Amino acid sequence: MMRIRTGIGVVSSTRRTLKTVSRSMVDVTVYMNTKVAMLTLNRPKQLNALCDTLVAELNTELSRLDKNPQVKAMIVTGDSRAFAAGADIKEMNDRNSFAEVSSQQMLGCWDMISQIQKPIIAAVNGFALGGGCELAMMCDIIIAGDNAQFGQPEVLLGTIPGCGGTQRLVRAIGKSKAMEMILTGSRMTANEAERAGLICRVVPQDQLLESALELATKIASFSGPAVILAKQGINAAFEMSLSSGSKYEKSLFYSTWALEDRRNLMTAFINKTDANVDDK
Repeated sequence: MMRIRTGIGVVSSTRRTLKTVSRSMVDVTVYMNTKVAMLTLNRPKQLNALCDTLVAELNTELSRLDKNPQVKAMIVTGDSRAFAAGADIKEMNDRNSFAEVSSQQMLGCWDMISQIQKPIIAAVNGFALGGGCELAMMCDIIIAGDNAQFGQPEVLLGTIPGCGGTQRLVRAIGKSKAMEMILTGSRMTANEAERAGLICRVVPQDQLLESALELATKIASFSGPAVILAKQGINAAFEMSLSSGSKYEKSLFYSTWALEDRRNLMTAFINKTDANVDDK
């Protein structure tokens, strides 16, 4: 069930900027221009609680956009009340036993977003709790409105994070603070999240999408292959030792010598002339 629209019914000025093509599915709406795509979670009555349908649609669209040579950066966002207030508890509670959840690999594909090559910005207003916080952390950059709240409150429901919360939160803010949040279910305000290093910046909530689009557009103005290589190098730091990561970085660095963009931009810098980015 996919409907194609061309800028019709897009309410905010920022979404009108992304009006070349918009795709509407059941739980995810996609707005696009030639270089940036914005994916909006669209379950407002459930505060964008993550369900299997929403996650499947999000994965499908992100994978499609990742293969689109025209799209160079993506934004994932919710609405003013919630980025995503967690997983859909009713849907999760329908699985009644360990055997059922393990045999079905529940949440098995929920972290596919972390495999996307192109940069993804999470634009967070309101609640980013549980799976919503995990979804934001799967993105490459998090910008938050000043009304945002982050947390992993699964312990309040007798369970624990299941989509990387125990792993990514530690890497983002350190063991002690992550322990406090996960073991008590406490929340972090946007300003606290910025100080802790969970997010890159806080903006007024009514300027969130504009700020995210500005950042995505800036990233999209650079060489696409170079940006992807830079993202790969940074993400490798979470998986490799310093020595192994440094060697991997060198290999990525050397590979940019195969890029026409690298050659053209360096030549233009030396000659003090302008150069176009051709993403080659």
